[in-house]
Order: sequence, then structure tokens, then C-alpha cells
Amino acid sequence: MAHIVIVGAGLGGLPMAFEMKEQMRPSDRLTVVSNTPHFHFVPSNPWVAVGWRRQAEIELALAPLLARRGIEFTEAGAARVHAAENRLELGDGSTLDYDFLILATGPDLAFDEIEGLGPHDGFTQSVCHVDHAVRAERAWRDFVREPGPVIVGAVQGASCFGPAYEFARIMDTDLRRRKIRDRVPITFVTSEPYIGHMGLDGVGDSKGLMESEFRSHDIKWITSARVTKVAAKTMTIERVDAEGAVSGQEELPFSFSMMLPAFRGIRAIAGIEGLVNPRGFVIVDKHQRNPAFPNIFAVGVCVAIAPVGKTPVPVGVPKTGYMIESMVTATAHNIGRLLRGEDPESEATWHAICLADFGDKGLAFAAAPQLAPRNLNWASGGRWVHWAKIAFEKYFLFKLKYGLSEPFWERHILSALGIRRLRNRPGKAA
Repeated sequence: MAHIVIVGAGLGGLPMAFEMKEQMRPSDRLTVVSNTPHFHFVPSNPWVAVGWRRQAEIELALAPLLARRGIEFTEAGAARVHAAENRLELGDGSTLDYDFLILATGPDLAFDEIEGLGPHDGFTQSVCHVDHAVRAERAWRDFVREPGPVIVGAVQGASCFGPAYEFARIMDTDLRRRKIRDRVPITFVTSEPYIGHMGLDGVGDSKGLMESEFRSHDIKWITSARVTKVAAKTMTIERVDAEGAVSGQEELPFSFSMMLPAFRGIRAIAGIEGLVNPRGFVIVDKHQRNPAFPNIFAVGVCVAIAPVGKTPVPVGVPKTGYMIESMVTATAHNIGRLLRGEDPESEATWHAICLADFGDKGLAFAAAPQLAPRNLNWASGGRWVHWAKIAFEKYFLFKLKYGLSEPFWERHILSALGIRRLRNRPGKAA
């Protein structure tokens, strides 16, 4: 009998539990460790932040969901991974021994790296976590009573830019519906070298599409920006030129701001030599397996991926939802093979499919693979994207609620588009 432990129960961890359960032997044991009792559908957080969704609409209780499938669960959280001892220390002081450990932790949000950044000890809002989004919605209600300038975007080192673009336009849509958009100047401040870069050096004509979108909705932008300090009503930024030199500094006023922070690995794995890089992200090979500790796998945002190239201001690489599911499927199949004395063979394809909702319409992106050069490099937009994002939200929550992995129709629709989840697709384990 083997004990498999998954740390994290978010967009990577919960699907990981369901797919891993299918690949295990009947005698194996599976435990999910989380620091929260609920799963939250993170892509809906921008809607929560303007009151278009309630928290309860995008969350699922984890304990009963996992118990119905014979999966053990604790919400004690992970305090420290003792990789050399195959042991996980939990937040309540207890420990779990494991044969295989799957890290699906998501990131630690590095608000503290910039003075005044963040919703807790700072002056900006966030949509990275549902609790942040709920807090942002309270601030938004106050703001629309006394509107003023808005700053939205992503700071240096950020790697998840899509929600910033979404939130800029969702705010714009909400303000227009309230008939107060004319009282709110919006400035998009980003570390990206150009609008639509998104940490991927663009997808299709994302640069032209996003610039056109911003122009037509009176959203100004500042690129290659480094945020140095945030105060109660002002944000200090440095403009950086193409050579990386500071070309100017300015203070921007705001009455409401949402800025995405940089990510880093969580404290439970920080500094473990051979397991993580200096930023705390987990090092994996093509099978999602850590080379130094081969019984440790990682999926999702906690995985180390090198930037696509040098930029004037540091920009990270996003881990999109489809990429994460690809990592999950590969990991489940590879551990299943190891449990049966076979070598891992599955590789995640790391493709990107993104639906960016703007409240009335949106933009869709597909990149296969996510990093250039690509076989598929496509971007398009329209009202259909807004409805597709809503449909996907409902579908994904339904899929998790009923413990489904990758349904037949989902796999074959994507295959028809030339998008595969794995480079080689083994059959279901016996």
C-alpha cells in the first residue's frame, strides 16, 4: 500500500485528487492537505470584486466532496516539507508520512516586496484570492459613491496578467452601467513591455486587440513600469526604457486600485535545496517529477518555468488553467505507472487556452504550446467570449462537484481543434 499526499485543493489540487484516485490501486491511500475548507473558482474573482458574483456561488465544501470518493482530507495546511524524510509537517503540529507527494500549492503572494501594496497592510486591492475579492467589493461599493481615478495592473515580477486585463474592462463596464464612467479616469500600469504581452510575448494579435480595446474604452496605459511605493492615495512608479534604465519617476493619484503582485513559492518548501529554485518554485522534469526527490511531483502555479525572454522589467510566465489540467493528467498517469513498477511516460503539453471576460464581451486566446514557437497562435474576441466564460464557470464547478476528470466529449472536442492534453495518452490504469 502506498500513501499519496496532495498539498493544495485549488485549480490544480482538487482535479489532481480526482484523477489520482482513478489511477491508484485499491489498496492505496490518498490524502488532500489544504489550508482552507473550501475550493474557490479563482477565475470568477473579478466578478466577485464588483458584486456580480457572491462568494458562495463560486465555492465548494471540500470535506464532503472528497469523503464521498474515499479521499482523506485535512484543512490543517502544510507547515514544512521534510523531503529527505518523506514527511509532511502540518500546521497543527501533526505529521503525515508519504510515499508520493504532489505539490499543488499555488503561490505565496508577495505583497510585502513593495511598500504599501496589497489589501491587508497596504492600499491596493487584489483578485488573487476570493477573500481579497470580497474585500475589494466592499471597497468598490465605497468607491462608486465617491468616484475618482483608478489604477489597475500588475507589478514587476508578476506572472498572471489576464485577471488585470479582465478587471480593467469589468470595472469599465460596471461604471458605464452606473452612468459614472465619465467621472473615473482609468490607467493600466504594468511591468509588461507592451500591452497584450501577458508574460508570453503575446498570443496572436493580442497586442493590437488589447490596445484597440483600451483605446475604444478610454483606458490609458503605462508599460515597462516598476512600482516602488504605494501610499493611501498615490502610487509611485518608475518608467524603465528598453535598456533597463530608469527614464523617469512619477506619482499617480488613485481613489481605487487593484494591482496583481509577484508570486513566489510557499514557505513550507522555501529554501529546500534541489526541490525549489531561488524564488521558491518547484523544479520538475518533463514528467512533472522533481529530479532531486523523485517521489515528489508538482503541478500548477508552484512549478518553476523560465521567463520567455529578457524584458526591461521582470515579467513571469503564467500557468493557465488548461496547462494546469495537462500537468495534472500527466502526473496522475505517471504516479499510476510507478505504483505498478513501471516508468513514467506521460508529458504535459503545456498549451494555453484563455477566456478573458470584459463584462459585455471579451477576448479568447489559444497557444499551442504556450511558449513560442507555436503550432497554434490565435486570438479573437466578441460577445461570445463573455458567455463562454460564464458557461465554463458553471461547467467546471459541476465537473468538480461530481468528481469528474476529463470527460470523453471534452477530450475529443479539443482533439478536433488540434489541442491535446498529453504528448502520449496511456489508457486508464487497471
